Amino acid sequence: MAIAAQKLETKVSVLPIASRRFKRREFERRQSRVDIYDRLAEWREQNLSRHHHYSLLVQRLVAKLTVPNRRCLEIGCGLGDLLASLDTSEAVGIDISPRMIELGSERHPHLDLRVLDAERDELPRGPFDFVILSDVVGHLDDIQHTLERVQPLLAPSGRLIVTYYNYLWQPALELAEHWGMKTPWPAQSWLSTSDLRNLLSLSNFEVVHDGASVLLPIDIPLLSSLLNNVCVKLPGLREGALVNYFVCRPVTRATPPSPSSVSVICPCKDEKGTIRDAVARTPLMGKATELIFVDGSSSDGTREEIVAVIDEYRGPLTLRLVDQQDGSGKGDAVRKGFAAANNDVLMILDSDLTVPPEDLPKFYEALVSGKGDFINGVRLVYPMEGHAMRFINHMGNKFFSVALSSVLQQPIKDSLCGTKALFRRDYERIASERRYFGDFDPFGDFDLLFGAARLNMKITDLPVRYRERTYGSTKISRFKHGALLIKMTFIGFKKLRMGF
Repeated sequence: MAIAAQKLETKVSVLPIASRRFKRREFERRQSRVDIYDRLAEWREQNLSRHHHYSLLVQRLVAKLTVPNRRCLEIGCGLGDLLASLDTSEAVGIDISPRMIELGSERHPHLDLRVLDAERDELPRGPFDFVILSDVVGHLDDIQHTLERVQPLLAPSGRLIVTYYNYLWQPALELAEHWGMKTPWPAQSWLSTSDLRNLLSLSNFEVVHDGASVLLPIDIPLLSSLLNNVCVKLPGLREGALVNYFVCRPVTRATPPSPSSVSVICPCKDEKGTIRDAVARTPLMGKATELIFVDGSSSDGTREEIVAVIDEYRGPLTLRLVDQQDGSGKGDAVRKGFAAANNDVLMILDSDLTVPPEDLPKFYEALVSGKGDFINGVRLVYPMEGHAMRFINHMGNKFFSVALSSVLQQPIKDSLCGTKALFRRDYERIASERRYFGDFDPFGDFDLLFGAARLNMKITDLPVRYRERTYGSTKISRFKHGALLIKMTFIGFKKLRMGF
């Protein structure tokens, strides 16, 4: 195995263009959504009567979950109607849409409404007794990041209140948007209660109370009252309610351990166009980070590009190249990269960068803070960019997530996301037990998941946004590899569930 290593101590990057290009693309995407929200502000004000009954039900729900005469912050306040309905000592609302805030301030001049991006701008000064996110989490680019930013704003006894649509209602709500009965929002995330619980846990919140509300969001005399006040509390019916809600308390973060060093393994075959982006956008994590490219005999000049970048790079990362040589497949590339790695934490970053390198620190934080022993990326929570994943592939991923959850007896929402993180010491335990399952996985995902489950490691899902490729083409054959994945699932079922 030929290994080229380059260690450079200066912190001056010569690859700024790739990073700026990604940031510009993200800015344009965000601005496009702001423009849509601005246009919808007029529609919402003009059509308040169409969703008045639902709004009133949510206002009553949130009022029950809060205590009067307290300091409240609402994120994604829109026109401010919910905030205005509460009995508060001080009410602050923020929204990303300037037009929403303009109209909301005209409607409720006594409220402190501000144009702010909860994900990026400086937030109002706390402490607040309540922070409210009502029907807004699905609109956020990065829910975990937003929740982490919100947590320090709460008083020690403060509470976060989250309400959101039950994902089972998605078809009905999309029809309501089509008929003009509901605001026609742009694409948003549809989250299950387990998705929200997981994101809250990752963000250092503990759910102290949750529930469901609103079986009938329109006003039908007597029937609406019966369903929304009585029937929604009955087992079997509450699971079909439109609104899920959570009341959460902030959890004090444990004293972080001494920083760990990180090895990021980047398997690549014919991905020349993404190499510079991978280097420019991979952040420094822990006390040291090495980025190891494992080249699978590329024919488009990928290896030559890696060598050139290593030669010219002046930055904080350690860059290395491993030749896969006679091996083939991503699974083999990952194993060779792990074998060559020098650091405490092992991560995988697919070289197509459909999972952004900027998300890697989340995996590091979740692992070293003890949120799990094996941090598994999930692409199926947030809306995907453009044609990032074909429909059949999407359905296949959902099928294998259900199948693997049953096999592993742990909830796994996406078994095939390439981005994963674990400690080296745990990988070595998995590798030592590999003979139990055999060398059956050319992709590497099932090999690691099965090994983690056998060792009773806690597998934690971490949602990421899945982007379109900007270079090259996928190496996955839907039907050929799909059949192989079914075979591997059956192997896992025999070994882990049947014991033979």
